[in-house]
Amino acid sequence: MFSFIVVFLITYALFSISGVLFPTDLTYYNTLKKPSWNPPAKLFGIAWGILYALISASVAIVYTKTDGFQEAAASYVLILLINYLANQAFTFIEFKLKDRRLAFLDTAIVAITTFFLINATIPYSKLAAWLLVPYLLWSCFATVLAWSIYQLNKEAKHSV
Repeated sequence: MFSFIVVFLITYALFSISGVLFPTDLTYYNTLKKPSWNPPAKLFGIAWGILYALISASVAIVYTKTDGFQEAAASYVLILLINYLANQAFTFIEFKLKDRRLAFLDTAIVAITTFFLINATIPYSKLAAWLLVPYLLWSCFATVLAWSIYQLNKEAKHSV
């Protein structure tokens, strides 16, 4: 149980780090045209906080069931790493580079790798795989939202 808690906390901290390093630039974000179905900005922090807890629980379950990833397939670890890096890149791309096209592509990579991560998790724990389903759903939603924001702001040059 101790290793589960430690891995959960480390994973949660790692997934949360980009929000600390690259906080949301609300001035910039508020200048963007958004679709009418865009959620309120505060919802994003709440949603990601919950999703990071679910991701962390999933990773901790797999970690404990695979003797510290020793018995995990290399593909699981690789997919997790790619997903993590893509997830972390979003806030940098969106709020530092202000590249909406690249942000859309990044969200698509997160959604695709989340799908593969779910499949790679199933052999270790069906519960751990199910814990990732909300992450997949949100990532797909985020991809459609990022595409919509990109399309609505294609012509705009923001230098906020």
